[in-house]
Amino acid sequence: MMHNTFSTIRDLLRFAVTRFNTEGLFFGHGSSTALDEAAYLILHTLKLPLDKIEPFFDAHLLQHEIAAVLRVIERRSIDRVPAAYITQEAWLGDYRFYVDERVIVPRSFIAELIPDFFSPWVQNPAAVTNILELCTGSGCLPIMLADAFGNAHVDTADISADALAVARRNVDDYELNDRITLIESDLYTNVPNKKYDLIITNPPYVNTGSMNKLPREYLAEPHIALAGGMDGMDLVRTIVAGAKQRLTKNGVLIVEIGNERAYAEAAFPGMEMTWVSTSAGDDMVFLLTADQLP
Repeated sequence: MMHNTFSTIRDLLRFAVTRFNTEGLFFGHGSSTALDEAAYLILHTLKLPLDKIEPFFDAHLLQHEIAAVLRVIERRSIDRVPAAYITQEAWLGDYRFYVDERVIVPRSFIAELIPDFFSPWVQNPAAVTNILELCTGSGCLPIMLADAFGNAHVDTADISADALAVARRNVDDYELNDRITLIESDLYTNVPNKKYDLIITNPPYVNTGSMNKLPREYLAEPHIALAGGMDGMDLVRTIVAGAKQRLTKNGVLIVEIGNERAYAEAAFPGMEMTWVSTSAGDDMVFLLTADQLP
């Protein structure tokens, strides 16, 4: 490709949007449109502020800068690599996390609930001293939980040693080693025998039918971080079954299940789950108090 065809960021942005739309890319890892994703990838590649593209629209680029941006555009377009793996970063709210192909790209509606301390179900955030987070992946949720609940220690578990290595890097970056304990564990298997005020989890929950229809971008992520069995509830059943004995008297279990509400309700008939409102509606996250658990 002739690099002298391009001169400015405006040129590259227009080209990237056209490429992304032509290839029919899927956007579900942070950006929601071809324009937003193109702007993010261009700004990150050029090491410019991620929220300020306008001042640089007509800045003339050096040939090696143009070449670098074009390589990123092609990798996203042809290889369908999620943008987060290209930039090795992902954002949840104001929090930045290191990511690579060893972990699922951070995205969780639970993250929206943390700044409000899961109110009204948690009456006194200062009284929360022990939190358990399962299926941690990159470590994003335990970091946000430790930051919000200043008196709490967070135990966080994942079955994948590779994922825990990424989580360790993020915990180190946020200097929370004394507040977060990383545990290699198949759900509760290696978790300490103690009571928790909160159990939080965003587990693999994609049902088999949906797994077979996932866009290529999702197939770039670890299969183990997505697949939840025939109805998506394999891990959720184990989490719910073991929660009561690990929660304090007033403890709360919070589970994210994405688009699987119908399967969740079928898996736990008669259980009075509270569906918590998020930006995606009332179907993504359910909550159970200790006294509601079997």
